[in-house]
Amino acid sequence: MKKRQNVTIKGTKEGLVLHLDDSCSYEELKRELDQKLSANLRTQEERHVLSVKVEIGNRYLTENLQEELKNLIRQKKNLVVDEIVSNVITKEEAKALKADTEVITVTRIVRSGQVLEVPGDILLIGDVNPGGTVIAGGNIFIMGVLKGIAHAGCFGNDQAVIAASSMKPAQLRISDYLNREPISVQSNEKQEMECAYIDENRQIVIDRLQVLIRLRPNLTRLEGGQ
Repeated sequence: MKKRQNVTIKGTKEGLVLHLDDSCSYEELKRELDQKLSANLRTQEERHVLSVKVEIGNRYLTENLQEELKNLIRQKKNLVVDEIVSNVITKEEAKALKADTEVITVTRIVRSGQVLEVPGDILLIGDVNPGGTVIAGGNIFIMGVLKGIAHAGCFGNDQAVIAASSMKPAQLRISDYLNREPISVQSNEKQEMECAYIDENRQIVIDRLQVLIRLRPNLTRLEGGQ
C-alpha cells in the first residue's frame, strides 16, 4: 500500500510552494517536512535564496506553531518563508472581516462638529450638515443631503465611492485623495442621486449614480446583483 504523502513540494518561478496535509498529526507533519526539505535541497544546484509559500489547508496553527514551522524551514540553507496560508481564521479575525465588509445602516442627522465613523460600508438615512463628518473604511451611501465632509476608503481603498441623494459637500475624500471642489461631469438640474469616485486621472469626480454599474461592478456583489 502506497504511503500517504503529507508534504508536497512544488517549484514555481517565485520559489517553492509547500502543501501540508491538514489531516495528519502535527508531529508527523514536521518529521516528513524536515525529511523532504533536506532531500529536495540536496538535489538543488542553485545557491540563491528561495522564497517559500506554505499552504496548511484547514489546519489551524497558533502563532507559536507557525513560528516553529518557519524556523524548521529556515534551518535549511537558502530558504526564506514568505507566507503561511490557512483556510481557517480565528473568531476575532472573522469578526474583523465582518466589520470590514458589512453595510452598517444608521438613521440620524450628522450635525456640525459630529463625526460618524465605521470600519466598512455605511448607509446613512439622513443629512450631513455643514461641519459634520462621515468616515468609512468602505463606501458611503447617504439617503439625504451631503453638505459636510465625507471620507470613504479611509484605510487606503481608492475604489471606494461616495453617493448621496443631494451632493453639496464641503469636502470629499476617497482614500488619500482630497478635493474641496470635486469636478462635476454632469449638470444636476433634476436633482438626481450622484456619486463621487476616483477617475483614471486620479481625480475625484461627481457623476450620475448609474455610472457605478459600469465603473464599480463589484458593488453589486450582494444577492441579486448582476
